Amino acid sequence: MRLPREDWYDRLEPLLARVEKPSRYLDHEWGAVEDQDGPFHVCMMYPDVYEVGQPNMGIAILYNTLNAQEGISCERGFLPWIDLSDLMREKGIPLLALESSSPVASFDIVGFTLAHEMACTNIVEALDLSGIAIRAAERAEDDPIVIAGGPSVWNCEPVSPMFDAILLGDGEEAIVEMCHVVRDARACGMTRAEILRGLSEVEGVYVPSLYDVVVDQSSTEWGYAVPREGSDAPEVVLKRTLRDFSKTDPLPQKIVPYMGIVQDRLAIEVLRGCARGCRFCQAGMSYRPVRERPAGDVIAAAEEGLAVTGHDEVSLTSLSTTDHSQCAQILHQLNEDIRGTGVRVSIPSQRLDSFGVEMAAEVGGAKKGGLTFAPEAGSQRLRDVINKNVTVENIDMAARNAFENGWRRMKLYFMMGLPTETDDDIVAINEVADRVLEIGRDVVGKGPKSGVSVSISVAVFVPKAHTPFQWAGQLPLEEVRRRQQLLLHSCPDHAIKISYHDADVSLVEAVLSKMGRRGFELIYAAWRHGCRFDAWTDQFSFQKWEDAAQEVGFDLQKIASEQLPLTVRLPWEHTSPAVSKGFLQREWRRAAEGVTTPDCTMTSCTGCGVCPALGVKNAIVGDRHVGR
Repeated sequence: MRLPREDWYDRLEPLLARVEKPSRYLDHEWGAVEDQDGPFHVCMMYPDVYEVGQPNMGIAILYNTLNAQEGISCERGFLPWIDLSDLMREKGIPLLALESSSPVASFDIVGFTLAHEMACTNIVEALDLSGIAIRAAERAEDDPIVIAGGPSVWNCEPVSPMFDAILLGDGEEAIVEMCHVVRDARACGMTRAEILRGLSEVEGVYVPSLYDVVVDQSSTEWGYAVPREGSDAPEVVLKRTLRDFSKTDPLPQKIVPYMGIVQDRLAIEVLRGCARGCRFCQAGMSYRPVRERPAGDVIAAAEEGLAVTGHDEVSLTSLSTTDHSQCAQILHQLNEDIRGTGVRVSIPSQRLDSFGVEMAAEVGGAKKGGLTFAPEAGSQRLRDVINKNVTVENIDMAARNAFENGWRRMKLYFMMGLPTETDDDIVAINEVADRVLEIGRDVVGKGPKSGVSVSISVAVFVPKAHTPFQWAGQLPLEEVRRRQQLLLHSCPDHAIKISYHDADVSLVEAVLSKMGRRGFELIYAAWRHGCRFDAWTDQFSFQKWEDAAQEVGFDLQKIASEQLPLTVRLPWEHTSPAVSKGFLQREWRRAAEGVTTPDCTMTSCTGCGVCPALGVKNAIVGDRHVGR
């Protein structure tokens, strides 16, 4: 029987003096929605601590969207840190929502953000702490409907046994429709099974229980999903796409936290989608088409947001902000408006081929901190393989423009283990960094007083679903470590700082990215072995994941490194961002040939299939062109 809605804060409060950062658990922040009357109640859960989840744009958008609906209230939920989780279990206190301190299990809908694969054990932890059955199949009739959505839904099969329904794509419209289905069905006394069938009729919603997994000669060992006979579920669930992005609220983040959070700044989403076509990038495939927000709306939202929140930084966020056709205009106007206020405008990462003189002068305003670029690969050959469409000349130009306009610190992101990579490509990473360092010294001067510094960060390539590299295998663990040592020992200048991602974490991420529904056995076993907060370096235990894999009979390294034939049926093909399999196969072949594919927003259609499949198109407010 579902827990009643009641305030449990008086039971939680005595524990807060015994835990780290008690401000994680305080409600009534400035800007939070205070009226939570309902009568239909939704809790949006981010499966990590408050300071990680609160800046999440998706949570903010859905929180405001639902609270604007008549008769629906939405609260936020976050996973307590280990100290409080353990105390709550000891005292018999379930996981609570933030605003009302009501048990999460008392809500009508509980929605989880799938931000990344490594959050999977935290979802198990959150459900267990809530007292909600971990497997959807074991829930009672009146238990909450547990849903999920977010950027990591594109192979949701390993976590799908935990969810009643999973939303693919944009949530602004679909989340309201999902709530109406559940509310109206419950009001009519429908069964849980009838509610799930109703949810499957909402565009973009995947209901895992309506699909069976088939393993045959056409599939991998994980099989593929087909609609259960008589379910009327679609063979392929296409994502939900917001057609008019410009009509959405440009300022969803209005809450001012009591504590420092990981992205403690005002964030404005300036565009959604990216058509650059990087072949490793899942977001670039799954968020198409490109939809820009008009410059005037961005500027007005930034000014309003700074006034109501008191932030001293505004970040213009998207997958590729400098591609916005009015980016320079937005930056110029914002810098004019905030001149002398101590506020700065930032962009998370800049495109090397669009970082011209004007952009270099405008980004960061008067405050020049660090600047981040992502060449992704060291050699031109490998950049062509991954379709980065960035040249040595682009890198040189961007670096010179940055140093000449007052920047002194530069960070460069690369990947290791990309398809066709050789030792020469690894050495070339250092050559790019050294080239940038020498440009900085040429412009600014040599010696420590110049302040010039270059650092490189190298991640391990993880094959992702619905990308041209989804058939690739990850480098074996020992080979990753060998190449990491080659990177360190081939660095020509000690002034270049090198960091690289933990190979063990990347291996587990690859396993989670490639498994099918049976992969939940591994996730559940890992949680039972004590895995939680796996995205935190000091909490991740590769040994526990290996122990869990041994328990369920999985070989982690074999799963991660397996290369798949192009013709095989993949575990995730029944859920689609509408990029066609034929396009992905063609891009895989072009990668092998080192042939690049242009950005369709700057040239012509490249045939990915999204626009005709979904009845949408790119929405560009100005003129885009390469080298703008």
